[in-house]
This record gives sequence, structure tokens and C-alpha cells, in this order.
Amino acid sequence: MTVHGTTAPGFDRVRDAFEAGFEGKPDMGAGLAIRHRGELVVDLWGGPRDERTRAPWEQSTPSVIFSCTKGLVSVLTARLVQEGRLDYQAPVAQYWPEFAAAGKQAVRVKDLLAHRSGLSAPREPLTVEQIIDWPVVVAQLAAQEPLWEPDTGYAYHAITHGWLVGEVIRRVTGLSVGAYFAQLTEPLHEDAWIGIPPSVHERVAHMQAGPTLVQLVAQQAAARTPGVTDWSEVAMTLGGALAPELVTADEGFNDPRIQAAEIPGAGGIATARALATIWSATVVETSGVRLLGSEVLESATVVQSEGPPVWDVPGPWPRWGMGFQLDSEARRFLTPASFGHDGAGGQSAFADPAAQVGFAYLTNQMEAIDDQRATRVIDALRESLGL
Repeated sequence: MTVHGTTAPGFDRVRDAFEAGFEGKPDMGAGLAIRHRGELVVDLWGGPRDERTRAPWEQSTPSVIFSCTKGLVSVLTARLVQEGRLDYQAPVAQYWPEFAAAGKQAVRVKDLLAHRSGLSAPREPLTVEQIIDWPVVVAQLAAQEPLWEPDTGYAYHAITHGWLVGEVIRRVTGLSVGAYFAQLTEPLHEDAWIGIPPSVHERVAHMQAGPTLVQLVAQQAAARTPGVTDWSEVAMTLGGALAPELVTADEGFNDPRIQAAEIPGAGGIATARALATIWSATVVETSGVRLLGSEVLESATVVQSEGPPVWDVPGPWPRWGMGFQLDSEARRFLTPASFGHDGAGGQSAFADPAAQVGFAYLTNQMEAIDDQRATRVIDALRESLGL
């Protein structure tokens, strides 16, 4: 597989690790971008962006970033906290009064961010038509009784996280989460969206479920007890709106309607360079922009959720701060100080304040079991920086 792009002196082993990820995967496309001290030191891409047409992945190819979107939404909330417009400790109902229904009046903003609100999955199944209709989804979640007592434990809010936090953002700013994201990141002049304009769809990489993801979904299905609701599965599928793999050839996050909708739990679309630039700007001035200061980052990266979740999910388990995924055995970033978020199928994006790094790895071949593609690149970066 031919890899295109550039690496600065001293980052050759990063390129080698990126190239190794293509071995045995002729249908895989991917992009990698890394900024160090604000400067672009790695900008690589290769493979097909669409395995059906063999159209090549290019420098400007945007891709679905799945739960890496949660990291971006967490940047937005941190920015509002930094500006004094939002308080992590405040009740959600202070900003979104309808949310107080069904015993949720004490749920705090931090509980939404850290997967502790009890709303990890909808009690009533959702359809595709419903999940692309923002008012319908947020009204259902606001009215819903929690699945467990909030803040007594956590469970990953795989898709609902984005609507819950996004509605708080909308109530505070008067803008949809996609519009606020565009406003905040526009000075960086990079291609990243939460809800793409129609003209972008043809450029977006076609996502495909790789063999290990298909295998994992089958294993999980076989392990379920008939007649017992698997709330972790419902958290991913929303009761039927999405496939467990999140994509099929033309549905799920390959569907133009879903790509155009604002689904900030998993629906962001960006180039690798855009993601690396945004994350870089959270820790160091990048292209003349600094998005977050050290004080808010200190509070936003304190561990809020870790260890076994409320549902029986095998470890190792991730760790979260105020929406930011933190370095853990489940997801190794660059150093213990790193913060960001990974995404379904092998995506990874984060910042590291000590090393002043912004990192993004994206791929359209989604794998699951023992997927080391991004991890090997991160390991090579750590070695390159002498960390």
C-alpha cells in the first residue's frame, strides 16, 4: 500500500507504524495527522476512501469519527465553563428545565458528561427518522426515567451522550451544537463538522465493518440471554435505528441523512488534519488560536468515572473526566496527562499538554478485537519524542 504525505525529521518511525497498519488490509483507507508545539509534523494518508469504487483516500478526505465527536463536544462545554457561561456542578435543569422530569432534578452537568446520568439508552426504541429529528430525541430523553439512580455509577452513553450534552450547549448558547462547533473552530480553517452540508457527502470516506468487528458483534449477540434487555446493546443501536456495527453498506453512519444530521454522540465528520489541529489548539496556540486554558483543563480532566460500570461489561475499562476520555489500560494515549476520545472501529484523537501534541488517526475499515493500529502509531510517537 502506497502511503502519501510528509513527516518532519525524527518522525520516520511514526510513518513506519502507520504503514504497518495497512498490512493484509487492501480495502482499508486511513489518515494520520500530528501537530507538535503547534506545527504539523506528520500528515499522512493512504488506501481507498471507498472500497467499492477504489477512489483513493486523499489529504482532504473527511471521515466519520464516531465517538471522537464526544471529545469535541467536551471541548465545547469546557469553553463555555471557561467563559463562565456553564458550571459543571450545576443541575442540568438550571439550563434545561424540562430535564427535571422523572426524578432527574438533581442530575448535574458533570453527570451527563461522565456517563453517570442513567440515560445511556432510550427506554423506547428510536427509528432513523427520529434520530435525525433533534427536538424529538431530546424531548424523549428529558421525559425518560433513568435506567439507574444517577451518579451512583456509570455506563457508557454511546449515542445519547451527544444529545444530552448538546442540548445543554443549545440552551446556553442559543445555537445548535453543530453551529456552535463551527463558530468556535472556524478560525482554524480546517474541515470538521457535526452535521455536514450536502455538498460534502461525496467526499466522505465510506465506512466498512471489518472482520473482527463483525466477529465481536456476533459473539455479543450469542452471549445475550433471551428476553432480557441488553442495555449496552440498546445504547449502540438505540433500539433499532442503528446496526450494532453502526454501519452497513448504505445505512447507519454511511446514510447521507445521518451524516447531515447533528448526532454529536458519534456523528462528527472531519479530516485527520482538522482533528489534530483542533486538539493541538486546546493545549498550545495553533494557527493563532488557543481554545482552552490550563485552569479549565485542570478541572475538566479530573477523573469522574472509572472501574466496572453498572452493566456487566468485561474490562479493561476506560476513564473519563468531564466528557474527555483519559489515558487508561483500555485506551493508551501518549502520556498519563493526555485527554481526548477514541471512536468506534479504530479512530483516535487527543491532546497532550505536557508534550504539546494534537493527534488524530482515522480509518474507514472498522475493527474491534485486538485492534492495535492507532496504538502502534501512538507508541512510535512516544518513542520519537523521547517520552
